[in-house]
Amino acid sequence: MPDDATVVDVPRASTPASVEIRPHIRLVHGMRRPANWLQLIRFGLVGASGFVINIAVYALGVHVLDIPYQLAAVLAWLIAVSSNFVLNRQWTFDRPDGRVHHQALRFFLVSLAAFALVNLVLLTLLVEQAGLAKVPAQALAVAAATPFNFLGNKLWSFRHRGSAA
Repeated sequence: MPDDATVVDVPRASTPASVEIRPHIRLVHGMRRPANWLQLIRFGLVGASGFVINIAVYALGVHVLDIPYQLAAVLAWLIAVSSNFVLNRQWTFDRPDGRVHHQALRFFLVSLAAFALVNLVLLTLLVEQAGLAKVPAQALAVAAATPFNFLGNKLWSFRHRGSAA
């Protein structure tokens, strides 16, 4: 039996029934930081170099080596994504202090997801359904996958320590 002197009546703190999550506020806050815009510009420049590499390798595969366009897209992606990783790690996101194998794995997973779910699907649709020429179709597909790559790499592959996933 508890002693009356040790029993404390602590009122319960009222907890809200639901917590409102407002990710748009984080987005608006992020858009106000000039460093994020500079990072986006750098990502675009690195992406432009990767785009040139991608299209050149793709055109070489399709027109010179006469390999199937989807295989040429995979080969072009592998070469361009390797170049982009190095440049993004060192320059865009300035994260050379992180563990390179963790960053590389995350970068390649993000890039692979954007490639498989956006680029390759859109490329196939543009070539087979829309009848678009292969190189312009690849250019459009690569461009469409770019926002997914940027967000995934900024928020996961190269995030700063202590940042939320």
